[in-house]
Amino acid sequence: MIIDCHGHYTTAPAAHSDWREAQLAAWEAGEAPPPYPVISDDEIRESIEANQLRLIRERGADVTIFSPRASAMGHHLGDLGTSEAWTAACNDLIARVVDLFPGTFIGVAQLPQAAGEGLDAAIRELDRRVAEGFVGVNLNPDPSGGHWTSPPLTDRYWYPIYERMVEHDVPAMIHVSASANPAFHATGAHYMNADTTAFMQLLQGDLFADFPTLRLVIPHGGGAVPYHWGRYRGLADMLKKPALDSHVMGNVFFDTCVYHQPGIDLLTDVIPAENILFGSEMVGAVRGIDPTTGHYFDDTLRYVETAALSAEDREAILSGNAMRVYPRLAAALSRQSARS
Repeated sequence: MIIDCHGHYTTAPAAHSDWREAQLAAWEAGEAPPPYPVISDDEIRESIEANQLRLIRERGADVTIFSPRASAMGHHLGDLGTSEAWTAACNDLIARVVDLFPGTFIGVAQLPQAAGEGLDAAIRELDRRVAEGFVGVNLNPDPSGGHWTSPPLTDRYWYPIYERMVEHDVPAMIHVSASANPAFHATGAHYMNADTTAFMQLLQGDLFADFPTLRLVIPHGGGAVPYHWGRYRGLADMLKKPALDSHVMGNVFFDTCVYHQPGIDLLTDVIPAENILFGSEMVGAVRGIDPTTGHYFDDTLRYVETAALSAEDREAILSGNAMRVYPRLAAALSRQSARS
């Protein structure tokens, strides 16, 4: 089995994103938003079958851990109330995709967040979606959208959501949304900055002493971290922290959303196989064909299969680690198999 840990509903029906624009316009005008539109099952099927499902079948994956479009989470837009309503609509769509395509898609939830606000709404949404069968959440470390006004991930501000994640035994993917700062391109700069920043925050703190079973996935291959692994090992030593393998790597995992063979080769050479989860982020940030290979940039399965890995390590990356990091996944797949 091949499990893609990083899929987003980037092809949701247009009525969904149109409503978001109307919702935000109403908020700006101080008016109530319009009712959420009726989106049929056929519209959802069409949006998935022509895109993610087609590519899954063409490229050979089996299961995608699926969440709302990250760049559209937009926690910096509107207020916490608009984020709650938008989050509910997004997660409801994911639940419908999971129901329409059992055994192929497994839900991960967006959370309502707003800079300067508490996490009670996020905890309520986490509780609700876990009860529906979702196996994890996406947690935005920068709901300001590129201005970084929230405290570090090791700050006690975040502890209530971590406590509930541990209680439910679900991980979080640390994933920012769009950038409101023109200095940072969303997917080319803000995403990479956030991945690298999140890892450094975890290195500087002692979060996992308080939450030894908490699991966090840093996407996009860990940003700059694998490339500068010696720097982070050295910084841990300078900061009088334990070695990285005991300080953070029992709880932190990277995905394979790295879009060329040398990048995957470096990732799998530097980072232990038990800390890597297969991911593609398709259809996502990079959708074109690499002119040097003739293959899609985000066909990351091709890179993992070519990397110099033992059969055991390749199996762990392609499925075993996901089953371990997302322990609710096995039960979710079993329930879906019984229904299909």
